[in-house]
Amino acid sequence: MMTSDKKSPSPEILIVIVNYKTPELTIDCLKSLTQEIPLFPDLNVTVVDNDSQDGSAEKIEAAIQKEGWSSWVSFLPSGKNGGFAFGNNVAIRPVLNSENSSPYFLLLNPDTVIHPGAIKTLIDFMNNHPDVGIAGSRLEEPDGTPQRSAFRFHSIFSEFDDGLRLGIVSKLLNRWIVAPPVPDSHCKTDWVAGASMIIRREVFETIGLLDEDYFMYFEEVDFCLRANKAGWPCWYVPESRVIHFVGQSSGVTNTKIPPKRRPQYWFDSRQRFFIKNYGLVYTVFTDFFAIIGFILWNFRASIQGKLSNLPPKFVTDFWNNTVWMKRNSQLPS
Repeated sequence: MMTSDKKSPSPEILIVIVNYKTPELTIDCLKSLTQEIPLFPDLNVTVVDNDSQDGSAEKIEAAIQKEGWSSWVSFLPSGKNGGFAFGNNVAIRPVLNSENSSPYFLLLNPDTVIHPGAIKTLIDFMNNHPDVGIAGSRLEEPDGTPQRSAFRFHSIFSEFDDGLRLGIVSKLLNRWIVAPPVPDSHCKTDWVAGASMIIRREVFETIGLLDEDYFMYFEEVDFCLRANKAGWPCWYVPESRVIHFVGQSSGVTNTKIPPKRRPQYWFDSRQRFFIKNYGLVYTVFTDFFAIIGFILWNFRASIQGKLSNLPPKFVTDFWNNTVWMKRNSQLPS
């Protein structure tokens, strides 16, 4: 049941936060958004709970009522844990279909805390650049250290480099590295992290919603690639600053703890991205060069006495999820 005192969505922006078993983080994220109310009196936020079943719904709804946020925050249970794209689409779809649709949509992770003016900066940038379809914030650690959040599209070259991790090869393949050094000023980029990503309404109208066949990971890469092909470029806007507690939502990319075994949905999403966007043959070669890179890296690490920072059983799991090992699985349409 939706908790809301609003009769219509904001004409300026809809912020979507998808919660899954992180109620405290979600509430802290909402608290950071209160500072934006003076700038956007009709601010509209929808918190989607992906069927957490851990008391998240009750905690978040209680906080909304206790803090008096119901004039600008709506709570929407999704009914199932359909993943990141599914949860965002639950909130975006009805607004797109309404008569008073917001011109902008901001996807915001629950494990974020925004700096003052971060949202206004994104909206001002989009208003001043009507040809831009998507823009992302500068994500940073609590101490201000920037995180890499402006990326290049994945390719056969980037996958080989990510596996091999050899300096001379990385220099040769520099133009294909997915995560280049953090830019100091706003710039065009291939894709931005979905932790804080603003999307123009016309992008959805042109290419459709996020692909719900991705459970988690690669969905924002896929979306930005589709937008790029449709003529909607993506930009990185570091003037919009957002603290990001990396991996707190999923537990997969948290760099503060030893890496966990990579979940099956990561491998499924990766394979879907390559097959859907580049075709089966390209994916076969990509998997081949990636696994060669990982094997060579592990061999080099063992003879040099280095500790591998790969997730547990990653090479084995990667091999089992290559195209040729999943011949019987259904390929994306």
